[in-house]
Amino acid sequence: MHDDRAEAIRTLVAQWLSWAQSDLILAQMTEDERLLPEILAFHAQQAAEKALKALLIHEQIEFPRTHVIAVLLNLCEQAGYKVPDNLLDALVLTLYAVATRYPSEEEPVTRDQAREAALTAATVLTWVEAQMDPGAHL
Repeated sequence: MHDDRAEAIRTLVAQWLSWAQSDLILAQMTEDERLLPEILAFHAQQAAEKALKALLIHEQIEFPRTHVIAVLLNLCEQAGYKVPDNLLDALVLTLYAVATRYPSEEEPVTRDQAREAALTAATVLTWVEAQMDPGAHL
């Protein structure tokens, strides 16, 4: 790979991971009563989504415009990654991608659900970062 291209990919991956980390920080603010659980859950979903997309960019794999975690995990598996069973918990985060962005008729998200979403997103981000470690095995 050309050095300029490799550097551009590294930069892009770092940007996506930075955004994922920022979303996770917000998602983890579950004790701040000023923040609605729906907002926290949305940011948990965003953290997981952006982390997975960073991994796909790292592997130069195109992905569709989607918020569906299952689609992104499937693409990671197709790229040769062994997705651990505990990452399947992240599938529920897809529920928080759109429905939690605006007031709606949906069942409200509980603070416990927001806490669980933040923990799940943290697991996804940790796994993604480990996969990009130069010593990690595909």
